[in-house]
Amino acid sequence: MTWPEAPPLPRPRILRQRWLDLTFLHWALDPAEVAHFFPPGTRPDTFEGRTYVGLVPFRMVDTGLPRGPGVPYLGSFLETNIRLYSIDDTGRRGVVFLSLDADRLAVVATARTVFGLPYRWASMTHERKGNLQTYTSTLRHSRVEASVGIEQGPRLWAGPLENFLTARWGLHIHRFGRTWYLPNEHPPWVLHTATVTSLNADALLTSVGLTPPGRPPDHVAYGAGVPAAFGLPISSAVPRTMNSRST
Repeated sequence: MTWPEAPPLPRPRILRQRWLDLTFLHWALDPAEVAHFFPPGTRPDTFEGRTYVGLVPFRMVDTGLPRGPGVPYLGSFLETNIRLYSIDDTGRRGVVFLSLDADRLAVVATARTVFGLPYRWASMTHERKGNLQTYTSTLRHSRVEASVGIEQGPRLWAGPLENFLTARWGLHIHRFGRTWYLPNEHPPWVLHTATVTSLNADALLTSVGLTPPGRPPDHVAYGAGVPAAFGLPISSAVPRTMNSRST
């Protein structure tokens, strides 16, 4: 099965960045467990009757305006996000972020103020030794700690579940009394299988109001990365591309 292509991104574009060294950890959940997290006009998206929560640590690089170089220092940082999968009343699919932890305080403050995204300031590390990758994160305000270790495996060819989890082209957020869809585009992912070598994430999941699943992830994958671009936010009442999936 081939990866779906992103629908054309409406202009003007407002931001570009690269996402590198991503590990995708996912657990299947009953949609009713997380329905209360979704903004008005959206609901949990499902695959074979289940929805998913994702824990995704990675490196953000070269964030900047649509043209020109990335912002020095502030444009590159480490991030770990916890995300759910949404669909709105127009049929547009996206993600809902429960948290986005980053190690640049200015980035956290800007993203919270401008976009209303739930960024949090954390102390973070990322190390790579051959096929082994390790990520750590400690929230600065609460000292909640998390760590993920994986071993990268062979190429993972796209299946229906991989498409559901990673071929998404936008996010839903409630801001200024309305639900908005922030669209993006990026090339198709090149994913690899991955084996979890260590995982300490229960406290991090609890910090956003989730009950830790109490079992290993149901799906694990690694992606070397993609460039991404974002367009202007769109009211969720106005469809962009019906039945298209979003990041």
